[in-house]
Amino acid sequence: MAGSAFALILAGTILGAIVRSRLPEHHLTGDSKEVIRLATALVATLTALVLALLFAATRASFEHTSASVSRLATDISELDDVLEEYGPNGVAIRKQLRNEMGPLMDAIWRDDAIAAGRAVPGRPKHNSTALAMVRDLQPKTPTEVSLHTRALQISSDIQQTRLGLLAQPPDSVSTPFMVVLVLWMMFLFTTFSMSAKPNPTLAIVLFVCILSASGAIYLILELGLPFGGLMQVSNESLRDALTPI
Repeated sequence: MAGSAFALILAGTILGAIVRSRLPEHHLTGDSKEVIRLATALVATLTALVLALLFAATRASFEHTSASVSRLATDISELDDVLEEYGPNGVAIRKQLRNEMGPLMDAIWRDDAIAAGRAVPGRPKHNSTALAMVRDLQPKTPTEVSLHTRALQISSDIQQTRLGLLAQPPDSVSTPFMVVLVLWMMFLFTTFSMSAKPNPTLAIVLFVCILSASGAIYLILELGLPFGGLMQVSNESLRDALTPI
């Protein structure tokens, strides 16, 4: 969409230059010039405000998602440590936990799984998961009871974080919202190109400004895709959460 925004804004700029060459000079001077300046200032202020709010919202959402992934990796690593301390009865669960890591990452990073030719896993059966196996443990000693209680608490945290990550929408940025923003930018740059006669300096400055505006839109869209695109949340913390048994 950022490429489309660049093309549309550039087209509006070129259109403005063409319109200026055909308009009578008195349409762009005197009172008309003042009204155009005020209208442009109003739309520019609205555009800057919306861009700032969008960037702040998408960045906060991206950082929250990144923190959730880190928390998930920490909880899984802690659960593995608790099961290791639990003893031989926890070995099977630890192995199952490692077997589930690949499908879990594929379910969260769907685009990466599809790009690698792997099918996106569906919802696992509850009675066959590592978390269900934790619930089925039968502690016998006071130490095992304490470790089992802690493992259940961590398992609950893992389940909540996992469901929260899986429930995230593929794109958190509203398309109609972005369309209106691009239309505002088209109006702004069309007006800019109508304000002065075309010359190489003006063309270079406007082109750089268009590139910057499109870059801002691209950045917002990328932040709205925490599990896809070039700026996605890294899954290295989950990959490194469990050491080999």
